[in-house]
Amino acid sequence: MRRVVVTGMGGITALGNDWSSIGGALREGRTGIRAMIPEWERFTGINTRLAGPVLGFEAPAHWPRKKTRTMGRVATMAVAASEAALVDAGLLNDPVIKGGRTGAAYGSSFGSPDAVLGFYELKTTGASRHLNATTYIQMMSHTALVNVGLFFGVTGRMIPTSSACTSGSQAIGYASEAIRWNKADVMIAGGAEELDITDSAVFDTLFATSTRNDTPHLSPRPYDHDRDGLVIGEGATTLILEEYEHAKARGATIYAELVGFGTNSDGNHVTQPQAETMEVALRLALEDAVLPPEAVGLVNGHGTATEWGDIAETQATAAVFGARMPIHSLKSYFGHSLGACGGIELWLGIQMMREGWFCPTANLDNVDPRCAELDYIQGQPRALEVEYMMSNNFAFGGINTSLVLRRMG
Repeated sequence: MRRVVVTGMGGITALGNDWSSIGGALREGRTGIRAMIPEWERFTGINTRLAGPVLGFEAPAHWPRKKTRTMGRVATMAVAASEAALVDAGLLNDPVIKGGRTGAAYGSSFGSPDAVLGFYELKTTGASRHLNATTYIQMMSHTALVNVGLFFGVTGRMIPTSSACTSGSQAIGYASEAIRWNKADVMIAGGAEELDITDSAVFDTLFATSTRNDTPHLSPRPYDHDRDGLVIGEGATTLILEEYEHAKARGATIYAELVGFGTNSDGNHVTQPQAETMEVALRLALEDAVLPPEAVGLVNGHGTATEWGDIAETQATAAVFGARMPIHSLKSYFGHSLGACGGIELWLGIQMMREGWFCPTANLDNVDPRCAELDYIQGQPRALEVEYMMSNNFAFGGINTSLVLRRMG
């Protein structure tokens, strides 16, 4: 079976758009969470005012207007992250991108919500003043994938994933399978999400959002006894996946090898996670990697800071690895970026794995005793030499994903 390696990485986050900036913030314990005031003050029916926004981001000036007309914010971030990743991989403008053996797999929960308003106006008033030829392209759930493909001229296999919180990790997993099974040599893979009040409203109606509006730096609190809910974030991350021999032949920098992918469904309830089927997803990833649990040195948890999500996830993790497993959650720094989180967490996990340290879960002071016994990384970054790490995501609808990566170089 063909091997799959990571040769390029790029992202847009609430803590910056490069590893130097983000890594510095993680070491210092700084988060990207802020109170959305005055932006959200008019939404009186929503309790939370917290979010993890990407500040000051705009489409790069060198992009031609013709290529940006079909982009809302989510697609713009996806394309910017992909451009940075292709530069990092040394493949931007390389003929391989348009040669038919490069594809893309990209996910988001939704397109750009504001594009829906034009259709809403049409249905409610009969007017179509805010509709144009690109409105639907900006709204559709696979807008990020389509715009990445069009912007770079990708002519190979295209895989859209729109599975809420697993959109990015599913895209990366399916992209790796395309390379393994010789359907592609290179895949542009990742996920993106733009911040919108509607995302927070979804969880607010479930009483699942944090309302520590006066102390944004103290929320969210994954796995903590005193957590009060999640915080929504935004961003994008792209990984360039490449067949190992193809990468080696061109002298590419290889950051990591993607050795295992597992995905399944709870098949039970739209919003209540199931530890038993989460556990199966983790075991599927290990089986795919042909690894025993003992080989994995760290788990990047989904860690949303929701009560039953944290409990079920940690129970599943402990069932597979036992109490010895170090675990942390990056959502404590960025909020829950939905379709973007799987990519962001892999990108930063690879960087920390290569440097031999992992950040603690921010705001994790007192582990909830209902969470399973694990080695929760708290307080300070931990020096940790890891050959294999696992990154897990779990989504509304009961969709579970698990990815296993091996350190290279």
